[in-house]
Amino acid sequence: MRFDVISIFPDYLAPLELSLIGKAHQEGLLELAVHDLRDFTTDRHRTVDDTPYGGGAGMVMKPEPWAQALETVLNLPARTPGIAEAGNAAEPPVLIVPSPAGEVFHQSIAQELSQEPSLVFACGRYEGIDERVLDWASERFRVRPLSLGDYVLNGGEVAVLAMVEAIARLIPGVVGNPASLVEESHQDGLLEYPVYTKPAVWRGREIPETLLSGHHTRIARFRRDEQLRRTAERRPELLAVMDQEALDRADLEALREAGYEQ
Repeated sequence: MRFDVISIFPDYLAPLELSLIGKAHQEGLLELAVHDLRDFTTDRHRTVDDTPYGGGAGMVMKPEPWAQALETVLNLPARTPGIAEAGNAAEPPVLIVPSPAGEVFHQSIAQELSQEPSLVFACGRYEGIDERVLDWASERFRVRPLSLGDYVLNGGEVAVLAMVEAIARLIPGVVGNPASLVEESHQDGLLEYPVYTKPAVWRGREIPETLLSGHHTRIARFRRDEQLRRTAERRPELLAVMDQEALDRADLEALREAGYEQ
C-alpha cells in the first residue's frame, strides 16, 4: 500500500518513520512519501497562500501549487516492488483532505481505506485550501474530506498522523499478532475491555479473580461484560446504533446491570 502526504511542514510527519509503521516501511510492507508543497511554487518566496476573496480573517492556500503537487504525485513511480503507483491503480487514488467540515473518521473508515492500493493526504493550513482545488481534484481522485472530530486544529498534519497510523496498522504484517486487531476498541462497535499484567496484586489492588481462573469461557464472558459496561458508561451512543440482534441474553443482562436503558 502506498501513502503520499503533501504538507508545508514535511518534518511534522517524521513520527511515521518510528515504531511499527516505520518498521513496515523499511520492510516494504507499505510505501510512505512526504512531499513539501513549497517545492511546487514558482516565486522566490515560495508562497503558498494569499488573501481570501470576499474579505475575512486569515489566508487561503493558493490553488496552483496544490495542482502541481497532486499532478506530480499521480505520476510518481512506486519505489518498492509490489506497491501500486498512485496513478496506475484500477480506480483513481483516494485523496483525503483533513477538514473539520469532513465526515468523522471512524474505525470502519480505517478498515475500508486499508483495502486501497494508494492514499494521498492533503494537509491544509491557514483558513484552508482554495475550494477549486477539490473540484479540480475530483476529476483525478476520489476526494474524501475527513475529520478527527468536532474541533479545529492548526493544520491537517496531526489528523494525517492519526489516520495513517490507524489505517496502516490494518495492513497484513504491520502488527505482529493479527489477533490483537480483533479485540480492540471499536472493532465490533464496543470499547475494549480493561487489560492487566503481572503482578496479580499491585499496591494493594488485585486483578479480577476470573482472569486467574484459567476458565476460557468465563474469561470471555467477563471481558464481553466489561466491554458492554464500559461502552454503556462512556459511549452509550455506540450502543444506540448497534445491531440489537448481535446482543444475546447475557449481553442484555450485563447492560441492565450497567444501568443502560434502550
